Amino acid sequence: MLKQLILVGLGGAAGSMLRFLTAVLTAKYYAATFPLATFIANVVGCFLIGIFIGLFWHSSQLNQNLRLLLVTGFCGGYTTFSTFSSENLNLLQTGHTLTAIVYMATSIVAGLLAIWLGLFLAK
Repeated sequence: MLKQLILVGLGGAAGSMLRFLTAVLTAKYYAATFPLATFIANVVGCFLIGIFIGLFWHSSQLNQNLRLLLVTGFCGGYTTFSTFSSENLNLLQTGHTLTAIVYMATSIVAGLLAIWLGLFLAK
């Protein structure tokens, strides 16, 4: 268990640092209302999680460790949107369309409401 925690932590740290660099570099070259840095992180994170899941499709111990490092840790640190998208794609591919739609809609609405409530309570 400790090895898995370390792998996730190392991957998460690297992903978080890349997320920060994405924001810094985007802000240096782009100044507009559209949240481009977040958009880039979300799309790149989704692309990477797709590559990683595809590469580690078969589960051996080595692949499980790399999956923890790169999918759970790195992609999770870079953007949780990649995990959200991957889970929804899995639901759609396994025929759970209604569950995917409910999950997407409720996650977005609940997330917006939670942010609003947190801001409201903080005032």
